[in-house]
Amino acid sequence: MDEATMTARQQADGATMVDVRGSLDATTVDTLRTTLLDVLHRDRPRLMTLDLTLVTFMDSKGIALLVGVHQAAREQATRFVVRNPSEFVHRQLRITGLTGLFGLPSTDPAPSWRI
Repeated sequence: MDEATMTARQQADGATMVDVRGSLDATTVDTLRTTLLDVLHRDRPRLMTLDLTLVTFMDSKGIALLVGVHQAAREQATRFVVRNPSEFVHRQLRITGLTGLFGLPSTDPAPSWRI
């Protein structure tokens, strides 16, 4: 799969927004996990939002990454949510029953194309 990158920025209200791009799979999750946990523990935001608009693929390792970071955030009283997952990523989270955990609707988002 391709490389994954992330950009984190702290908001004025104390929240942290993290944009993730690429694939969340066995070749990328370890680096992303370390970086996300570093941001979480260093900045201690009241809210951490992961924007997955540009995530093209996610396997079980990617799902485990999200669950693990969610747990770490909860342990330090940080709210952790996922926003804008691609249709593929949303489907993965819906099938595994995790949409509610990440603050997502349980139905697939509207397709990005229209006829």
